[in-house]
Parts: sequence; structure tokens; C-alpha cells
Amino acid sequence: MKKLITILATLATTATLSAKVTLPEIIGDNMVLQQQTQARLWGKAAPKSTVTITPSWNNETIKTKADKDGNWIASVQTPKASYTEHSIVISDGEPLTISNVLIGEVWFCGGQSNMEMPLNGFWDCPIEGSNQEIATAARRNGIRLVKIPKTGTLTPSETVEGKWELSNPQSARWFSATAWYFARLLNEALDIPVGLLSCNWGGTRVESWLPEEIVRTYGDIDYDTECCKKEQTWWHYSNVTIMYNGMYYPIRNYTVRGFIWYQGEANVGKHDTYPERFRTLVNIWRENQGCESPVYLAELAPWLYGGDGTSGARFREMQHNLAKQIPSCGVICTNDLVYPDEDTQIHPRNKKDVGERLAYLALNQTYKQEGVECRYPEYKSFKVEGDTVEVFFDNAEDGLSPWKGLEGFEVAGEDKVFHKAEAWVHTGNKSVYVRSSEVAAPVAVRYCFRDFQIGNLRSGRDLPVMPFRTDNW
Repeated sequence: MKKLITILATLATTATLSAKVTLPEIIGDNMVLQQQTQARLWGKAAPKSTVTITPSWNNETIKTKADKDGNWIASVQTPKASYTEHSIVISDGEPLTISNVLIGEVWFCGGQSNMEMPLNGFWDCPIEGSNQEIATAARRNGIRLVKIPKTGTLTPSETVEGKWELSNPQSARWFSATAWYFARLLNEALDIPVGLLSCNWGGTRVESWLPEEIVRTYGDIDYDTECCKKEQTWWHYSNVTIMYNGMYYPIRNYTVRGFIWYQGEANVGKHDTYPERFRTLVNIWRENQGCESPVYLAELAPWLYGGDGTSGARFREMQHNLAKQIPSCGVICTNDLVYPDEDTQIHPRNKKDVGERLAYLALNQTYKQEGVECRYPEYKSFKVEGDTVEVFFDNAEDGLSPWKGLEGFEVAGEDKVFHKAEAWVHTGNKSVYVRSSEVAAPVAVRYCFRDFQIGNLRSGRDLPVMPFRTDNW
């Protein structure tokens, strides 16, 4: 018996020492690596073995050492983006080849259900124009996709499923529509490959994407109650931490250019605590990337959130303020990208404009294409003459449109009661006059400062005026 045990132990040790390199699914065929950077690769090998990595674009071999548990990580210098298909050979004695690798721009696409919502749509919630987009997806050979499945764990996990896929009707059908349209415009504008890393889960709070040691410091959260002990079932979307553990942590080392984020519905009413927590999330992302990665947000989706009808508006106001405070951060307006029947539909069907507006931000701010406009007309000041308020804007150099028939304006007097107002553009001043027959002496103006209010005032580049209020009530 002792001899048998010794033989088995020896065989197990020999098998371990000669183990072929294994890689996480996200490091594999068809992947896109971030161009002109030190892109990270990692995996498992025989403990303390030497791992060699040889990319085809320069055929230069680099070496790294696996630790006592067989874990290794290394960085490879990537070339300029192109559509040339590359391969990478990784070995600790037995070679493994990754094929059909492109070099381009890689973006992390996170958030809750409005980022998750695929081109195929959700339950009774279609995506506008999706059938044509899905039908022609194979023509978008510069776009590649990896979707991290919904995976919740109670402790940080080193592995998660998620393979890179080529663009075709089947893969695009189930991919984030917002992220798809973002990538499509980047691919067309830059004419280089774009890789999308989709990591999102509907209904999740920002605290779901933060680690335990941080969430436990939040006085308004009972961690042991709110981190359920049952894992990996869809209804745990509201739990804290488990998405960080099961979805983000396993892919934290993947090198990306930046992050797009569409989340907030689950934190409405918490606009006092959200800013610090989102900053913490951004800091975690950037610490793992080793640089000040750009972060671009989609404004909270219009919807009737309840209460006095302004909780969503206050959250959006916070998002815009937050984006100004965080370096290399921006936020897009979405309040005009809904239809009247969607006031109780949390998943607006127009995702094309959402994705493209995020791309405008990236093209202007990250890729320095100054001719691409990404600024929204923004409230600057106002003055009152009699019963009429004149409102002035920043970022309105090319004027405002339409000149009359404006929707979304309200005014209030000293009683703080807002009334619907008529409004029209003063083309010479690039300002807007606002007046209501119900308010003889106005003291405050609001524009689309509601949970669900569709405005129509736009810039010369057809971008919407940012919702605003002149009061602090």
C-alpha cells in the first residue's frame, strides 16, 4: 500500500511539473489586444517553471516565471493597430498557440440592464433597427466581442467564462446594443479593429461592483445581509460585491483603452452616496490598468422613478457634476432619446444614439478628433425682465434650434411652484426666452428637470441641451 501511494504521488508530481500552459478563456483565439502598449497575458503553468511568450508581430521571445502555485503574468509590447491576423505562442515546455489575434482598441462596457440589453432586445422591449444591424453584422469584421456571463461569487475568483467571438448575426444578436453601436462608430471613424469586453448585469447597484473590504465600510449597508449566501442565480442582481468577485476580478488584468458605463437606476435616491462610491470604482479600474483610463458615462435612463418626479433628474445632475470632478471622465445626455410611450419602460429602444454619443466622447477626448463635437449646450446664467426669463448657455456657439415651439421648460415664482412655460430662441443672443401666464414674477427656471421629460432644444450639431435647474430647492 505504501509503495502504491508513493507511485501515485510521483505520477501526480510529474504530471504537474509537465503541465501544459492553461489560459483563462478571455486570453484566446480571436481576441483583440490594445495597440501600442504593454498588453498583459496571464495563466497557469507548471509551478516555478519558465514560461516563454512569442508574438508573431515581432517574433521576439519574452520569459516570465510561474510562482509556486503555477500562476504567471507577463506583458507584451503591441504594435500599431491593423487588420493583420497575428498569433502568439506560449510555452512552459509544451507550446500552446493563440490564433487570429488582432491589434486595435479595446473597451470595457459595464453597468446594468441598459448596457446589458442586447441587439436582440429584452422581454417585450425591442431595439430600434436591430434586425438590419444583426443581418449585416458579418460585414463588421473589425469588431470582436467577448461577453462575460452573469457570475456571482462570494470571494474573488481567478477564472470566469467568456470567449472572444467574431462579428456575425449570431454573436451580435446577444451582444450589448449600446456597446455595439459605440464600437461600430469607432471602427468606422478610426478604421482599426475594436474589441468590446462586455461585463454587466441588469439591476445591479454600484456597490455590486466593489470589493468586500470597501463595501463593509459603508454605514448604510449591512454586508452580511445584503451579500446573499446563494450564488450564481439571476435574482441576486441586487447583491453587493458578488459581481466584483465573479465577473470583474477574473478579468481585471486585461488591458483596455477605457471604460463605458451605463448604470444608476438601482442607485436612484442615493445621489448623496453615489459620487464617492463611483470614484472608488473608477480608482479600482485605473489602479488595475496602471494609468488614468478614460471613463465615459451614459446619463440615467428617463423613467418615472416615483416620489416627487425629480429623483431621476437629481441623479442625472449628480452624474454631470461627477464627470467634471473626475479627470478624463465625461457623460452623455440621453433625456431626448426616448418616446412618449416609454415613461414606464426602463429600457428605451433607441440604443444607436446612446452608443454613438459615447463614441463622440471617445473620438474627441481620447482620440483627439477635435472636429467631432461632444459638448452639450449647458446652462450658464439667466436674467429676469418682468414676467420673462432670458436663459444663456455655454457650448452654444453655433446657435440653438428649433427657434420656437420648445418643450420641457418650467418657471416658478417665490412660492416655488413650477408651471409649464412657453419658450422661444433669441437667435442673435443665442439664448432662450421663457414665460408662463401663471407666473407674474419668475425667480427660477427648469428644463427637463423631471424623471421623464422629453425636450427638443438642440445645438447646431444636433446635440441636446443638458437638463438643468437654476434653483437649489
